[in-house]
Amino acid sequence: MKKTFLIFTVLLAMSLSFSSCSKDDVGEGNGLGEQAEAGHNEGPGSGEESGTQLGLNETFDMVRNGVRLIMSYNSQNQTFEGTIENTTNSTISQVRVEVHLSNGVELGPTTPVNLAPGEIQNVSLSASGQNFNRWSPHAETGNSGS
Repeated sequence: MKKTFLIFTVLLAMSLSFSSCSKDDVGEGNGLGEQAEAGHNEGPGSGEESGTQLGLNETFDMVRNGVRLIMSYNSQNQTFEGTIENTTNSTISQVRVEVHLSNGVELGPTTPVNLAPGEIQNVSLSASGQNFNRWSPHAETGNSGS
């Protein structure tokens, strides 16, 4: 009986430990962030919230659903600047970018574009007049957002 109770307690503790781990706990730069989210929100019309909160001097670089988004904040002109790239062999429809600021403001989305295989396009979003210290970008594809 004690052995069964001990096994149950250990399994319960492990279960609680894993369930309390959010996608934010999987840090960018350790190679796990993209892998942990690879199966999340995939397919046409999917929003692609990264969950990654960056500082003002950090650069975001992630591939999700075939779109590589590289973005950073230019404090000189108060604008988020970067590129979107189609890393697949097929056209990706209606690619657009949003940035969520730590003050609760959402910037974007950018004008949707269709990206041919290998195509790279510049993207920018103005944050003029916004007061924030962290930000989280994501690319969306298809006909509906997140």
